[in-house]
Amino acid sequence: MKTLVYCSNCGAKIDDDALFCPKCGTKTQAGKAAKVTYPADELRDTFYQVGIELEKAFTLAAKETRAAFKKVSEEFQKKSDSSQQAASSEGAVACPKCGAKNLSSSIFCSNCGVRLAPVEESQGST
Repeated sequence: MKTLVYCSNCGAKIDDDALFCPKCGTKTQAGKAAKVTYPADELRDTFYQVGIELEKAFTLAAKETRAAFKKVSEEFQKKSDSSQQAASSEGAVACPKCGAKNLSSSIFCSNCGVRLAPVEESQGST
């Protein structure tokens, strides 16, 4: 035969082996002795662990993104430097706006985009 005890929170009658009060959800003495956790505690712990994993993932993603931007920037700089060197070795055309050296075959400045070559007018008969 089961013994009935009273909930320390709401006073409801509960079985002495119940871990939680069925009326208010308070952990009973049996629940405290068994060291049971509330479902909300488990959920909170799970969300906390997910937060830690997300922080690790975002930190790694940020690090990889910075490395990718650095690599692209270095490659762009190398390409720009080689373009400038090629321009100076092949009879460069200086941009009238920014002074950047461009290949003699360039129509637009590689630095500021201004037109370097004059627009050729078509010689058509009318």
